Amino acid sequence: MRIKTIEEYHQAYQESVKDPETFWAGIAQEFQWKKPWTKVLDWNFEDYQVKWFRNGKLNITENCLDRHAASKPNHPAIIWEPNDPEDEPEIITYKILLDRVCRFANVLKKHGVSKGDRVCIYMPMIPELAVAVLACARIGAIHSVIFGGFSAHSISDRINDSQCELVITTDGSIRGSKHIPMKDTVDDALIACPTVKKVIVATHTRTPVSMIKGRDFWWESEIKKVEAECPAEEMDAEDPLFILYTSGSTGKPKGVVHTCGGYMVYTSYTFENVFQYNPGDVFFCTADVGWITGHSYLVYGPLLSGAISVMFEGVPTYPDAGRLWDIVARHKVNILYTAPTAIRSLMGFGLEYVQDKDLSSLKVLGSVGEPINEEAWYWYHEHIGKGKCPIVDTWWQTETGGIMISPLAGITPTKPSFATLPLPGVQLALVDENGTVIEGNSVSGNLCITFPWPSIIRTTWGDHERCKSTYFSTYPGRYFTGDGCLRDKDGYYRITGRVDDVINVSGHRIGTAEVENAINSHTGVVESAVVGYPHDVKGQGVHAFVILEEDQEANSMMKRDILMTVSRIIGPIAKPDKIQFVKGLPKTRSGKIMRRILRKIAEGEFNSLGDTSTLLDPSVVEEIVEGSKNLD
Repeated sequence: MRIKTIEEYHQAYQESVKDPETFWAGIAQEFQWKKPWTKVLDWNFEDYQVKWFRNGKLNITENCLDRHAASKPNHPAIIWEPNDPEDEPEIITYKILLDRVCRFANVLKKHGVSKGDRVCIYMPMIPELAVAVLACARIGAIHSVIFGGFSAHSISDRINDSQCELVITTDGSIRGSKHIPMKDTVDDALIACPTVKKVIVATHTRTPVSMIKGRDFWWESEIKKVEAECPAEEMDAEDPLFILYTSGSTGKPKGVVHTCGGYMVYTSYTFENVFQYNPGDVFFCTADVGWITGHSYLVYGPLLSGAISVMFEGVPTYPDAGRLWDIVARHKVNILYTAPTAIRSLMGFGLEYVQDKDLSSLKVLGSVGEPINEEAWYWYHEHIGKGKCPIVDTWWQTETGGIMISPLAGITPTKPSFATLPLPGVQLALVDENGTVIEGNSVSGNLCITFPWPSIIRTTWGDHERCKSTYFSTYPGRYFTGDGCLRDKDGYYRITGRVDDVINVSGHRIGTAEVENAINSHTGVVESAVVGYPHDVKGQGVHAFVILEEDQEANSMMKRDILMTVSRIIGPIAKPDKIQFVKGLPKTRSGKIMRRILRKIAEGEFNSLGDTSTLLDPSVVEEIVEGSKNLD
């Protein structure tokens, strides 16, 4: 399973392209299956149907937990690092984790949850979050984890889309010095969620909360009423494992569905190969489990591989900007996987928080969420890796389930800001706007994938047509990533950014339409348009162009009100960094907003706006340019 040289990589890649079914069957045989598959792969990109390991039966938690609890019961599975550095970390072994998962799985069953039911999880980064995820998988329930920073409105949208019947949350959470009332937010969301029958609440911050008789139950009380034995539900390889909502180019978030068998095989394979994981290594992924990175490379990937996974409740800058490096030193972390946003933020604090830290245990560094810029790459390499640690700059998406393009640590020669080469099984194509494949090197185009891999998105929950139209209609017969990409003279790939109406803020994809809908819901707003622009820390910032009602004043109070509206409807992560009040928007005669022009203005490229003569009112552009130049 482990590739150990660049020659082995090229050989594995060729085998995976020449005979994908034999290649992936060989990988899959390393896991425990209740019943073998009858066919490795059925697929059709035209109608979009993909099935891996047909008729194979398994339970992913037996591969994450049971086999390791049997062979190494006292081996650490999760090291939990609390928000406050003065609090003691918690080390959870595979045996203890299996016990906790089985107990909570029995709690879920006691409350009527069964195979195929959807369960919403809205929790901070505490061990109970991982336990809840795995307990759902244990009994065949489909988990839908919602990032703890989302608003009540965003939670209710997701619950109603997936028709969840049970919600798991906590009384509150702490991130840095900020206290967040998790249960209160859930209560607000559930006003509009008629399908939810039960809420299970874990005690974490001792925050006073409302508990409604017959609906709300304390986690701690419920686990005392059940046994620690829970047989793993037999699942088909193509049964849904989880739904994870991601922003799209329309206002409604889409529920990406991943299934049990292919996701298991691919996340484990990529985890071990990209990071070159060795037994006993301590792996620290800083991502929240509310995002796909936390699903694949904090919970499932590491546990499938019997790894030690560090889970961190807090933020990199609390109580100071040395917190991540303190965690590395405290737990002798060998592999650190974090976001370019975090790296750029910590760079801004200077070297005083790094220079006295013991980072000698580090062997591999990783970045995720967006392409890492060269300045951050060199800082990460020199000051964190001390020039000795390879950096794996990983490219992938919620929809891909696992890493698609990346160096293999210490094996693939790297270049700053290049994701380098596709992993085995990943067949790439660069195409032009007409869908024509661009051959050769030193070229750029739109990034597509021409053949399915085991963890490819299967559908969008409740709306398969949306899945087909979003990913497979732009370039028929190919999966369109939505990203632009260049391939250099050596055949290395570099992601150049989104080419659709999605903004990548701190590694998190936010649909422009979703933000526009939130802004437009403000009582004083007529219309808005949102675009991304380069941001020194976040990678991309959000620039909103807003038209107000005639009787509304374009002042700082109005800006604050709009920010509060966006925060309330979506969450603080989607708040615009810049709000520019305008009299009009650049539109074609058919009424389409020319976001291309707005992007150029937001980027400060006022002299390269292109032809504006075909606009309904070209003078609008001049006004917006002048306003942007004077924007604070």
